[in-house]
Amino acid sequence: MSESFSLSSTFLPEISPLYDPWDPLPAYRKYGEHRLTSVELTVTNLCNMRCEHCAVGESLTLREGKRLPLADVLRRLDEVEQLETISITGGEPSFHAKTVHEYIVPLLKYARARGVRSQINSNLTLDLARYEAIAPYLDVMHISFNYLNEDDFYQVGFVRSEHATSRETAAKMYDKMLDNTRELAKGGLFVSAESMINFRTHEKLVGIHELIVQMGCQRHEVHPMYPSAFASNLPVLTLDQTRAAIHKLLDGRDKNLWMLFGTLPFYACSMLEEDRSIVARLRNESGVTVRNDPDGRNRLNVNLFTGDVYVTDFSDVPPLGNAMHDRLDQVFARWRQHPLYAKVGCYCPAASCCGPNLLVADTYYKDVDFTKRHAFI
Repeated sequence: MSESFSLSSTFLPEISPLYDPWDPLPAYRKYGEHRLTSVELTVTNLCNMRCEHCAVGESLTLREGKRLPLADVLRRLDEVEQLETISITGGEPSFHAKTVHEYIVPLLKYARARGVRSQINSNLTLDLARYEAIAPYLDVMHISFNYLNEDDFYQVGFVRSEHATSRETAAKMYDKMLDNTRELAKGGLFVSAESMINFRTHEKLVGIHELIVQMGCQRHEVHPMYPSAFASNLPVLTLDQTRAAIHKLLDGRDKNLWMLFGTLPFYACSMLEEDRSIVARLRNESGVTVRNDPDGRNRLNVNLFTGDVYVTDFSDVPPLGNAMHDRLDQVFARWRQHPLYAKVGCYCPAASCCGPNLLVADTYYKDVDFTKRHAFI
């Protein structure tokens, strides 16, 4: 890489365990209610992988139509008065270089000029030049990393492919992903690698974590997998298995690397001592944070092909509006009146907790009303 990336906006604090702008809790404390502060933009339905756990796997296509005009997208973002973050997702956002130059870079420049934090969700398996074009304007490069080796990558990443991918091709992609991650991190880009806790990874997480450290990532995100899209028929871990995996990872982690947990199914209001114990451990571990989930709280997803606006890009909740004729704050107000909003509308100041999101509640807590529970702190 020929140059380093200057990524810090001079008027914004550095992203760190003390400042995670994607967590909805600070805005809730500021306004006394959830506000729309985050917008996720689906810029492509194309991807060169078909990961078995992909949350948007059912929407991936082999070809796609026209996107909304960029000017209209920017106008909708302008209307979100309290916007703090944008996320760009797909598919693989950089699948076509044209998408990078005509949509992604202008969106990131817009965010940088407005003082809005940005993130891209990518598999980093394509040419490094595409990511170098993005990096100067980007705050967080988010990748999924659930592998110990090429065999894991091949088994997980191509199991749902419509066309056969050879192990040799997959191995080259795996190596490119590792090389690209190292180069981008070396150049100063904040790379956050996310690992799922699922039936394949729950006993491998320490090894996966060690590889993430070796690649130079600045953060390791850890999220349990919940049934959605391709993953809807995969085995779901028991709470005991998930709890054990987290304890083992905390025991074996590199304490110099920020570890962020999200969408955890454990709460300080649980009647189970083992749940309260792991919540307390996570709270007291140095360099470890737990993010309240943005989905259903402070974020909407906009599909740039249809204009449809969702609570999240992988929810079964139908579109709540359309960006071609609805302001995003109007759609968010509509969501707050939705019957399902009550499921994610609780807040516990004692535990700094917004409770489960829709996927967590449906998986483990279908009959639990978290608004009637109290933390044991």
